[in-house]
Amino acid sequence: MSQLTDKRIVVTGAGTGIGQAVVETFVDAGAHVALLGRRLEKLHETANKLTTSQVLCFSCDVSDRDTVNSTIQKITEHFGPINILVNNAGTNTNPRSVAEVNPSDWDRTIDINLTGAFNTVRAVLPDMRKQQDGIIINISSIAGVRASKLAGAAYSASKFGMVALTHSINEEEMDHCIRASVICPGEVETPILDHRPEAVSAEHRARILQPDDVAAAVLFIAGLPPRACVPELIIKPTSQIYQ
Repeated sequence: MSQLTDKRIVVTGAGTGIGQAVVETFVDAGAHVALLGRRLEKLHETANKLTTSQVLCFSCDVSDRDTVNSTIQKITEHFGPINILVNNAGTNTNPRSVAEVNPSDWDRTIDINLTGAFNTVRAVLPDMRKQQDGIIINISSIAGVRASKLAGAAYSASKFGMVALTHSINEEEMDHCIRASVICPGEVETPILDHRPEAVSAEHRARILQPDDVAAAVLFIAGLPPRACVPELIIKPTSQIYQ
Protein backbone atom coordinates (compact mmCIF):
# COMPACT_ATOMS: atom_id res chain seq x y z
CA MET A 1 0.00 0.00 0.00
CA SER A 2 1.30 3.47 -0.92
CA GLN A 3 1.94 5.96 1.88
CA LEU A 4 -0.28 8.33 -0.12
CA THR A 5 -3.27 5.97 -0.03
CA ASP A 6 -6.38 7.88 1.10
CA LYS A 7 -4.49 11.17 1.40
CA ARG A 8 -6.66 14.16 0.48
CA ILE A 9 -5.09 16.34 -2.18
CA VAL A 10 -6.05 19.52 -4.05
CA VAL A 11 -4.47 20.31 -7.42
CA THR A 12 -5.11 23.62 -9.16
CA GLY A 13 -4.79 24.01 -12.93
CA ALA A 14 -5.62 20.31 -13.04
CA GLY A 15 -7.20 20.01 -16.48
CA THR A 16 -4.11 19.99 -18.68
CA GLY A 17 -0.33 19.76 -18.69
CA ILE A 18 1.51 19.47 -15.38
CA GLY A 19 -1.67 19.59 -13.31
CA GLN A 20 -3.22 16.71 -15.22
CA ALA A 21 -0.07 14.61 -14.83
CA VAL A 22 0.09 15.36 -11.10
CA VAL A 23 -3.54 14.29 -10.66
CA GLU A 24 -2.98 11.02 -12.51
CA THR A 25 0.15 10.29 -10.46
CA PHE A 26 -1.59 10.87 -7.14
CA VAL A 27 -4.65 8.81 -8.10
CA ASP A 28 -2.37 5.95 -9.13
CA ALA A 29 -0.82 6.19 -5.65
CA GLY A 30 -4.24 5.73 -4.06
CA ALA A 31 -5.01 9.32 -3.04
CA HIS A 32 -8.29 11.20 -3.19
CA VAL A 33 -7.79 14.22 -5.44
CA ALA A 34 -9.84 17.37 -6.00
CA LEU A 35 -9.27 18.88 -9.45
CA LEU A 36 -9.59 22.67 -9.68
CA GLY A 37 -9.54 24.70 -12.88
CA ARG A 38 -11.36 27.37 -14.81
CA ARG A 39 -12.61 24.99 -17.53
CA LEU A 40 -14.79 22.29 -16.07
CA GLU A 41 -14.88 20.33 -19.32
CA LYS A 42 -11.09 19.88 -19.21
CA LEU A 43 -11.28 18.67 -15.62
CA HIS A 44 -13.91 16.12 -16.57
CA GLU A 45 -11.75 14.90 -19.47
CA THR A 46 -9.01 14.18 -16.96
CA ALA A 47 -11.34 12.69 -14.35
CA ASN A 48 -13.06 10.38 -16.84
CA LYS A 49 -9.79 8.47 -17.27
CA LEU A 50 -9.47 7.86 -13.53
CA THR A 51 -11.19 6.02 -10.69
CA THR A 52 -14.24 8.23 -10.21
CA SER A 53 -14.58 7.55 -6.47
CA GLN A 54 -11.15 9.10 -5.93
CA VAL A 55 -11.71 12.41 -7.72
CA LEU A 56 -13.85 15.54 -7.51
CA CYS A 57 -13.98 18.36 -10.09
CA PHE A 58 -14.61 22.02 -9.35
CA SER A 59 -14.69 25.00 -11.67
CA CYS A 60 -12.62 27.53 -9.74
CA ASP A 61 -10.75 30.67 -10.70
CA VAL A 62 -8.04 30.78 -8.03
CA SER A 63 -7.86 34.57 -8.25
CA ASP A 64 -11.42 34.73 -6.84
CA ARG A 65 -10.87 34.44 -3.09
CA ASP A 66 -14.51 33.83 -2.17
CA THR A 67 -14.81 31.04 -4.74
CA VAL A 68 -11.59 29.45 -3.49
CA ASN A 69 -12.81 29.49 0.11
CA SER A 70 -16.19 27.98 -0.74
CA THR A 71 -14.58 25.34 -2.98
CA ILE A 72 -12.12 24.22 -0.31
CA GLN A 73 -15.01 24.01 2.15
CA LYS A 74 -16.95 21.74 -0.23
CA ILE A 75 -13.90 19.52 -0.76
CA THR A 76 -13.33 19.25 2.99
CA GLU A 77 -16.96 18.35 3.60
CA HIS A 78 -16.69 15.52 1.04
CA PHE A 79 -13.15 14.18 1.54
CA GLY A 80 -12.13 15.57 4.91
CA PRO A 81 -9.32 18.03 5.74
CA ILE A 82 -6.71 18.54 3.01
CA ASN A 83 -3.31 16.88 3.46
CA ILE A 84 -1.53 18.18 0.35
CA LEU A 85 -2.06 21.28 -1.82
CA VAL A 86 -0.43 21.60 -5.25
CA ASN A 87 -0.58 25.12 -6.66
CA ASN A 88 -0.16 24.69 -10.39
CA ALA A 89 -2.62 27.15 -11.98
CA GLY A 90 -0.79 29.60 -14.21
CA THR A 91 -0.98 31.94 -17.17
CA ASN A 92 1.23 34.36 -19.12
CA THR A 93 0.95 37.49 -21.22
CA ASN A 94 1.56 38.54 -24.83
CA PRO A 95 3.38 40.83 -25.38
CA ARG A 96 5.71 40.19 -22.44
CA SER A 97 8.12 43.09 -21.96
CA VAL A 98 7.65 45.73 -19.27
CA ALA A 99 7.24 48.42 -21.93
CA GLU A 100 4.64 46.52 -23.96
CA VAL A 101 2.61 44.30 -21.62
CA ASN A 102 -1.01 45.37 -21.25
CA PRO A 103 -1.51 46.43 -17.62
CA SER A 104 -4.69 44.35 -17.39
CA ASP A 105 -2.71 41.29 -18.56
CA TRP A 106 -0.07 42.04 -15.93
CA ASP A 107 -2.76 42.20 -13.24
CA ARG A 108 -4.38 38.95 -14.41
CA THR A 109 -1.05 37.09 -14.42
CA ILE A 110 -0.16 38.22 -10.90
CA ASP A 111 -3.71 37.49 -9.73
CA ILE A 112 -3.65 33.89 -11.00
CA ASN A 113 -0.03 32.86 -10.57
CA LEU A 114 0.77 34.52 -7.25
CA THR A 115 -2.36 35.76 -5.50
CA GLY A 116 -4.14 32.58 -6.55
CA ALA A 117 -1.52 30.51 -4.71
CA PHE A 118 -1.88 32.74 -1.66
CA ASN A 119 -5.67 32.31 -1.76
CA THR A 120 -5.53 28.52 -1.78
CA VAL A 121 -2.85 28.40 0.91
CA ARG A 122 -4.92 30.61 3.18
CA ALA A 123 -7.96 28.39 2.59
CA VAL A 124 -6.24 25.13 3.60
CA LEU A 125 -4.01 26.50 6.35
CA PRO A 126 -6.46 26.40 9.29
CA ASP A 127 -7.13 22.66 8.94
CA MET A 128 -3.46 21.90 8.33
CA ARG A 129 -2.63 23.71 11.56
CA LYS A 130 -5.27 21.73 13.45
CA GLN A 131 -3.87 18.48 12.05
CA GLN A 132 -0.29 19.56 12.75
CA ASP A 133 0.45 18.23 9.29
CA GLY A 134 0.37 19.44 5.70
CA ILE A 135 2.37 19.76 2.51
CA ILE A 136 2.11 22.72 0.14
CA ILE A 137 3.81 22.32 -3.24
CA ASN A 138 4.01 25.42 -5.44
CA ILE A 139 4.84 25.00 -9.12
CA SER A 140 6.96 28.01 -10.01
CA SER A 141 9.50 28.14 -12.85
CA ILE A 142 13.16 28.67 -13.58
CA ALA A 143 11.85 32.15 -14.43
CA GLY A 144 11.21 32.41 -10.70
CA VAL A 145 14.93 32.21 -9.90
CA ARG A 146 16.30 34.08 -12.92
CA ALA A 147 14.05 36.40 -14.91
CA SER A 148 14.13 36.16 -18.69
CA LYS A 149 12.77 37.96 -21.72
CA LEU A 150 11.42 34.62 -22.95
CA ALA A 151 9.21 34.19 -19.89
CA GLY A 152 8.33 37.86 -19.68
CA ALA A 153 8.13 40.44 -16.91
CA ALA A 154 4.76 39.54 -15.40
CA TYR A 155 5.37 35.79 -15.43
CA SER A 156 8.86 36.13 -13.96
CA ALA A 157 7.65 38.50 -11.24
CA SER A 158 4.78 36.20 -10.30
CA LYS A 159 7.02 33.14 -10.17
CA PHE A 160 9.65 34.93 -8.05
CA GLY A 161 6.75 35.75 -5.74
CA MET A 162 5.78 32.07 -5.50
CA VAL A 163 9.31 31.22 -4.40
CA ALA A 164 9.20 33.90 -1.70
CA LEU A 165 5.73 32.75 -0.59
CA THR A 166 7.03 29.20 -0.19
CA HIS A 167 9.97 30.23 1.97
CA SER A 168 7.67 32.43 4.08
CA ILE A 169 5.35 29.48 4.74
CA ASN A 170 8.25 27.31 5.86
CA GLU A 171 9.54 29.95 8.27
CA GLU A 172 6.11 30.72 9.71
CA GLU A 173 4.53 27.25 9.86
CA MET A 174 7.31 24.85 10.87
CA ASP A 175 5.98 24.70 14.44
CA HIS A 176 2.68 23.43 12.98
CA CYS A 177 4.57 20.69 11.10
CA ILE A 178 3.54 22.22 7.75
CA ARG A 179 6.09 21.91 4.94
CA ALA A 180 6.22 23.95 1.74
CA SER A 181 8.20 23.20 -1.41
CA VAL A 182 8.57 25.16 -4.62
CA ILE A 183 9.41 23.34 -7.83
CA CYS A 184 11.04 25.47 -10.53
CA PRO A 185 10.90 23.65 -13.87
CA GLY A 186 12.63 24.74 -17.02
CA GLU A 187 10.76 24.41 -20.29
CA VAL A 188 7.89 21.92 -20.14
CA GLU A 189 5.74 20.64 -22.99
CA THR A 190 2.38 22.10 -21.92
CA PRO A 191 -0.40 24.10 -23.65
CA ILE A 192 1.12 27.36 -22.38
CA LEU A 193 3.75 26.99 -25.13
CA ASP A 194 0.98 27.55 -27.68
CA HIS A 195 0.83 31.17 -26.55
CA ARG A 196 4.49 32.05 -26.98
CA PRO A 197 5.18 34.99 -29.31
CA GLU A 198 7.20 32.65 -31.55
CA ALA A 199 6.02 29.17 -32.54
CA VAL A 200 7.66 26.21 -30.78
CA SER A 201 8.66 23.37 -33.09
CA ALA A 202 7.69 19.74 -32.57
CA GLU A 203 11.36 18.84 -32.27
CA HIS A 204 11.86 21.36 -29.48
CA ARG A 205 8.75 20.15 -27.64
CA ALA A 206 10.03 16.57 -27.77
CA ARG A 207 13.36 17.29 -26.10
CA ILE A 208 12.19 19.50 -23.24
CA LEU A 209 10.61 18.33 -19.98
CA GLN A 210 7.31 16.48 -20.17
CA PRO A 211 4.49 16.93 -17.60
CA ASP A 212 5.18 13.47 -16.16
CA ASP A 213 8.73 14.57 -15.29
CA VAL A 214 7.42 17.35 -13.06
CA ALA A 215 4.72 15.07 -11.62
CA ALA A 216 7.46 12.65 -10.58
CA ALA A 217 9.18 15.48 -8.69
CA VAL A 218 5.89 16.33 -6.96
CA LEU A 219 5.42 12.70 -5.95
CA PHE A 220 8.97 12.56 -4.57
CA ILE A 221 8.35 15.58 -2.34
CA ALA A 222 4.93 14.34 -1.23
CA GLY A 223 6.37 10.96 -0.27
CA LEU A 224 9.08 12.23 2.06
CA PRO A 225 8.68 11.66 5.82
CA PRO A 226 7.49 14.59 8.00
CA ARG A 227 11.06 15.24 9.19
CA ALA A 228 12.17 16.11 5.63
CA CYS A 229 11.40 19.29 3.69
CA VAL A 230 12.59 20.30 0.21
CA PRO A 231 12.33 24.11 0.21
CA GLU A 232 13.27 24.51 -3.46
CA LEU A 233 13.81 22.10 -6.35
CA ILE A 234 15.02 23.08 -9.82
CA ILE A 235 14.46 20.65 -12.69
CA LYS A 236 15.37 21.42 -16.28
CA PRO A 237 15.69 19.72 -19.65
CA THR A 238 19.17 18.33 -20.27
CA SER A 239 19.23 20.44 -23.44
CA GLN A 240 18.50 23.72 -21.64
CA ILE A 241 21.39 25.85 -20.37
CA TYR A 242 21.11 26.90 -16.73
CA GLN A 243 23.26 29.79 -15.50
